[in-house]
Amino acid sequence: MNSASDLGALAHPAATPAALPTFDDVLAAAARIAPHAHSTPVLRSRTLDALAGCELHFKAEHLQRAGAFKFRGACNAVWSLPDATAARGVVTHSSGNHGAALALAARTRGIPCHVVVPHNAVAAKMAAIRAYGATLHHCEPTIAAREAACAAVQAQTGAELVHPYTDARVIAGQGTAALELLGHDGRFDALVTPLGGGGLLSGTAITAAAVSPATRVFGAEPAGAADGFASLQRGERVLELAPDTVCDGLRGLLGAPNFALLRAHRVEVLLADDAATVQALRLFWQRAKQLIEPSSAIALAVVLANRERFAGQRVGIVLSGGNVDLDALAGLFASA
Repeated sequence: MNSASDLGALAHPAATPAALPTFDDVLAAAARIAPHAHSTPVLRSRTLDALAGCELHFKAEHLQRAGAFKFRGACNAVWSLPDATAARGVVTHSSGNHGAALALAARTRGIPCHVVVPHNAVAAKMAAIRAYGATLHHCEPTIAAREAACAAVQAQTGAELVHPYTDARVIAGQGTAALELLGHDGRFDALVTPLGGGGLLSGTAITAAAVSPATRVFGAEPAGAADGFASLQRGERVLELAPDTVCDGLRGLLGAPNFALLRAHRVEVLLADDAATVQALRLFWQRAKQLIEPSSAIALAVVLANRERFAGQRVGIVLSGGNVDLDALAGLFASA
């Protein structure tokens, strides 16, 4: 395991958007984002340990800048750009957390940021994107509409596309959360992260394979948006799925490079329905006194639903974000 000084001395070139990132890229990302990102704490709860039947270590990425792990990948992408490219700005599509993270990362470098947002995105997340200084562009809530709108903005502005989860710079940046967790708490039997497009999970898999090869890596995916689970079962990506889940941050389809990395590292995906996820959300709020969003709580939900799988183990859980739409809470709990 490298020390902070070792990481700071690394000077690996940034991964290109089209390449599959490596552990060297994760190490380079850790050095690159160190001046800007928080090193988030690891939380414990004896009550949750007893309920889960295992030892849980929660990587508190809801306390990251912009309220989610997404800042890691966005920051790495922004600060790896050559000056001439950066001056034209960056563009992405996002339901919220990645857009806010990219907007904040762009602000740290003083460059323009454009975010394409589906019109049904969580209001609080859209407000955060605006607050960080990005220009919003609205579109229909489909992947095709998002990508078309991004292409139009690129053509108009020359901005660099920073995809929410397929960009290698983003994946490498997301892998730094697991790098910190494994460095802080040592050996784990399992690591569990939420799964949407796969940036966090594939970055975690790269890091775990290099730092702690015996650690199993699991993705937690909504039963109503289980394209990742189905893709790994079939051995090919599922490209048509209409997501139906309260986990608004996990509605994206698994990306092609992410799918390749999950297969290469033998990652297993576990499912939880929305009712179990909201139960886990309520439980975590009550016991840990921490505000996380449903897309985070699903990682705890799958551990609680698979007690026999994790019994007696040391399990690391990445709490991916805490950007909750407070006005929608009553409806969220009522629906579950």
